[in-house]
Amino acid sequence: MSRIGNRKIALPSGVAASLDNDVLTIKGAKGVLSLKLHRLVNVEISDTEVVTKAKDESVSANINVGTMNSLIANMVEGVSAGFSKGLEAVGVGYRFQVSGNKITVSAGYSHPVVVNVPDDLKVEQVSNTEITIMGIDKQRVTQFAADVRKIREPEPYKGKGIRYKGEYVRRKEGKKAAK
Repeated sequence: MSRIGNRKIALPSGVAASLDNDVLTIKGAKGVLSLKLHRLVNVEISDTEVVTKAKDESVSANINVGTMNSLIANMVEGVSAGFSKGLEAVGVGYRFQVSGNKITVSAGYSHPVVVNVPDDLKVEQVSNTEITIMGIDKQRVTQFAADVRKIREPEPYKGKGIRYKGEYVRRKEGKKAAK
């Protein structure tokens, strides 16, 4: 049995869970998230916790009960506290400009790159070179952060590019001078 799948997920105050035709809905102060459950996973809901159990002893059920448990835990954390991911631009002239639901990224190209922010996410500009992406769905927040980072990934020689806040970029030594 999956050890992650055995974990009981505590529901904080202000968060409610409901199950309707294999669709689990979590409601909280920040919003509502839904998840279609796998056919081999049962979910038991009480007032204070959510418990996942496998329907049978198959390997597939064991794998999916751990996955569903992690997804439900992320949903509970998202509707109660939310998720955020920080990005920073490193390099001369590399910067972000947030206006409304658009991010304009200057990352060394001949033109600025404009990225539309999805409706369920919020982007806050910390400084010219730092932004924070916030939302209730962990997958959407991290995927959007990865898409923005992909505009100019950090390179190993000078370290220039867009990186996650606190990300370590392993530096390489350049060419040696001829003797």
